[in-house]
Amino acid sequence: MASASDRSLTERVAEAADTILRVVRRRPRTLGGSRLICIDGPAGAGKTTLAEAIAARSGADVIHMDDLYEGWGGLVRGTEQLRPLLAELAAGRPGHFHRFDWVADDYGDAVTVAPTDLLIVEGVGSGVRAYDGWRTVLVWVAAPPDLRKQRALARGGIGVTEHWEQWTRDEEALFAAERTLARADFVIDASE
Repeated sequence: MASASDRSLTERVAEAADTILRVVRRRPRTLGGSRLICIDGPAGAGKTTLAEAIAARSGADVIHMDDLYEGWGGLVRGTEQLRPLLAELAAGRPGHFHRFDWVADDYGDAVTVAPTDLLIVEGVGSGVRAYDGWRTVLVWVAAPPDLRKQRALARGGIGVTEHWEQWTRDEEALFAAERTLARADFVIDASE
């Protein structure tokens, strides 16, 4: 049998997605008539990649925390903006949020999220304790700091280079306060 290091990252992510979906489907609905997967972990770890793999296999809708943050200093505000959206979905009604426009540096378009069978929220802060009662599964995605920074810089975006160090301090403080890793149902190593 091949070891984890012998399998490609793509193969490991696919296997993790399949495993997570098997577990989620066996658990009761926690978000009204829906199930909720939250994928958390530090920036550049591979959360979006895993979310996309799960969505491709299940047809799940995906909300990206990047759309909720109020810019580089808005980590906490982003986690707070998720609460009313999830509360509406838990009540069986469509939820709403305003997508942050990183170019305009302001909130823009309103986004409506309809109740669905499976919802994935991915991004730093998606695993805060405030959502434990609504969450079906919490996944932590990890990768070494140098690799995460390399991925983030390669992906680019507004202000990545200038704000990376402060963002990593902010997310570390949030993870410590929330004990996110310790509460995770799954821990996925997304190292290459």
